[in-house]
Amino acid sequence: MSEKEFSYTKAMNELEEILAEIETDELDLDVLSKKVKRATFLIKECKSRLRKTTDEINGILSDWEKDE
Repeated sequence: MSEKEFSYTKAMNELEEILAEIETDELDLDVLSKKVKRATFLIKECKSRLRKTTDEINGILSDWEKDE
């Protein structure tokens, strides 16, 4: 998933779907493994996006405070 293709909202929705599927306890072991791998990837991407956004906001606020 490239930076342009990544959507935090879509990733969170997909994570919710994966969680719901896992909670049914009806997934085949091979499918469960793939779902957990995908969820892990999405979580890492979301955490990265959150860190980046936090850094950007902190930079904006820092610049704003300097201008006052």
